[in-house]
This record gives sequence, C-alpha cells and structure tokens, in this order.
Amino acid sequence: MNQPVRRLADIANTFNGKTPSKSEQRTEGFPVLKIKDVSGWGRFRGRFESFVETSFAEKHAARWIRKGDTLILNAAHNADYVGSKMFLADDDVAGCLPTGEWLLVRPKQDEVVAEYLYYWLRTDSARSLIRFIVKGIHLYPKDVAELQVPWVPLPEQRRIVDQLSRAEGIVRLRREAEKKAAELIPALFLDMFGDPGRNPKGWPVRKVSDFVARFEGGKNIQAGSENGSLYRILKVSAATSGIYRESESKPSPDGYNPPPSHIVRSGDMLFSRANTEELVGATAIVEKTNGKTLLPDKLWRFVWAEPVEPAYMHALFQSPHVRRELGKLSSGTSASMRNISQGKLFNLRLPIAPQPEQAKFSQYAVAAKSILSQQSAATTTAQATFDALLAQAFSNNGANV
Repeated sequence: MNQPVRRLADIANTFNGKTPSKSEQRTEGFPVLKIKDVSGWGRFRGRFESFVETSFAEKHAARWIRKGDTLILNAAHNADYVGSKMFLADDDVAGCLPTGEWLLVRPKQDEVVAEYLYYWLRTDSARSLIRFIVKGIHLYPKDVAELQVPWVPLPEQRRIVDQLSRAEGIVRLRREAEKKAAELIPALFLDMFGDPGRNPKGWPVRKVSDFVARFEGGKNIQAGSENGSLYRILKVSAATSGIYRESESKPSPDGYNPPPSHIVRSGDMLFSRANTEELVGATAIVEKTNGKTLLPDKLWRFVWAEPVEPAYMHALFQSPHVRRELGKLSSGTSASMRNISQGKLFNLRLPIAPQPEQAKFSQYAVAAKSILSQQSAATTTAQATFDALLAQAFSNNGANV
C-alpha cells in the first residue's frame, strides 16, 4: 500500500529572503539573518552581524522570519552545497529579515506540524529530491513547492516530532559536552605559547612556506552508488568541526581506482581550503583511518618541509587569531563559499615555537585528546541513533518510531 502524500504547496508557502545591498547595510538597527549566523548543525550562533534600517525591513515585512519556518540554503558556489544547511526558526530569530540566500518554507496554520515538515526535509530522501531540482547552483521556491511530502494525520505528526526531538536533544547535549572537551587543548596552547596575534613570548615569525613543502588534495568527482566502490570521498564537513569525522563521506564512482596521493593517512592534518565564510580554513588531525578514504578537492593535506608536531600545528591553525587571518585571505563573491589559494596560504606569517616546545605541548595534549575522543564517540553514536530514527519515521508512516 502506497503511503499518502501531499503537495508541499498545499501545506506550506515557499519564498526567498531579501539581501540588502552594501549601501543598505548598517552596523546596528533591524537584524538580518545571514548564512554564517547559523552553524553547520543548524543552530543560531547567538548574534547578528548585519543590520538594516527599520524602514527597509518594513518594505519586506512579508519575508520576516516566523517561528516554525524552515530555512534552506538556496544558492552556493557549488551545486553540492545547495540545500546542505537547514534551520528551524525559533524565538531567537523570529521577526528578523533573512537574506536572499535563504529559502523559507512556511507551514500553513493547522495544515501541518512545523517540526514534522522540518524533519522530513532533513531526511536523505528529501535531500535527494532537493538535489534533483537544483538548477545550476540555485534552488527555487516554485520547485520546492512541488515536492511530495509523506502524509500522516496531525496527531501522528506530533508523536513523530516528540520522538525525534527527544533523540535530537541527546545529540545536542553530546555536542555541547564535546565542545567543552575541545576547549581543553586551546586553553593549554594559550597558556604555553600565548596569543599568536600578540606573540608575547617572542617566538620566531615564519612564513607557512618555511615549514610546509606542499599541499595535496583530491579531485572534484561525483558520488557513485553505495556498493559500487571500495573507496569513499570525504565531504568538507569531515574537518569543519576541528575534529576528523570519517563518517562524513560519500561513495566514490563505481570501480574508481584513486592515485595513492589521494588516500587519507593516519597523522594527516587536513585543511578546508573552500567553505562558508565562518568555516573556511578549519583544520583537523586524522587520528586513524580505514585506508579507503579519499581527499576531495576542497580539503588539503599538509606535507611538512621539516619535523613538526601536528598537534601543535593544529592548535595554532585553530586559534582565533589565525582563523581570523585565514578568513581575511579567503575570497569569493558569496558568503556561502569562500576560497583560499595556495599562494596566499604559503605567504601567511605565523609565530612558530621550536620543535622541542611543540613536542612538550603534544605530550600534554594526549590526555585532553583522550577525553575528546570519548566525547566524540558518544556524539557519533547519538547522531547515528537519531539518523536511524529519522529515516524510520518517514517509512511505513513512522509506525516503528
């Protein structure tokens, strides 16, 4: 028996936000929600960085965010990223103006439970449908409006939402604990070496090209079928949290045989050379790997020109000052995709502690990494449980959730 469906246009309205021009933007006033104001995990970061005059905002009052709206990234430098960021609007952002890079799905009152629609849009099946209707590098409201939503009565929608929100709440708690554990190493780095921006301990300032021989990356290739290849290709999200996540990957093309230089190795320090404005330049250390995972074109591996401690280099590149400097080096016309060139990265000047001091830091960082690894494993388990429940909720009318 086929599951009932409803056309999205019958239960929700779809439209884009409005991006103010540079001359219309202000440093205070009516808040504007930009792509970078929302984390990769779909959470508001807690502060607005762009504003407009109230008179401008009032001209576009119909586009103001309402609690329960689902916001979807509708344009990016690469089609693979369109639709990759989703956000369920809450009280923190209700009443602000979204930029034009957001597509809003606004549930019609009494027609659908807002969270049910949001969770369905996050399923792999819905994301596949969204990728299919992307035109070039854009997702259009009229196309989203034609999607077919699996349908159950409102009481059943509320039951499904209750189960999923509980599971997602556990994921959120795990991520918060992981974030706290991740703060141990930056605190240790700051205590031992000081702020790289001020360099209070007078470490020698060197160009990146002095200690990095080259950067190695993979290819931009389309994903294959799940069982068509032995290899998987990392997504950029495998490094954006500062923690290596090998599960953030896609299958390589069927029968693909990669060159050895594209295979991820234990001990690699990976660098996100292309990402959103707030995530470009993120690094992660590969603690272990299955030997069948490949670099994409947007993640580079550092190939060192001299003996260094990857743990030290990772902490240095993840420090707030260096991340800001990397942000300045990035270029691109869209906040949803910024790029850093090898030339600019090679010329970046940083204070570098001697190798013996790096080694001492690395030893101290081992215990902190152990705590972080435990928290990361717990987060991965919680996320996998939620993902399984999410998939199950929209198959067989969610009867098993």
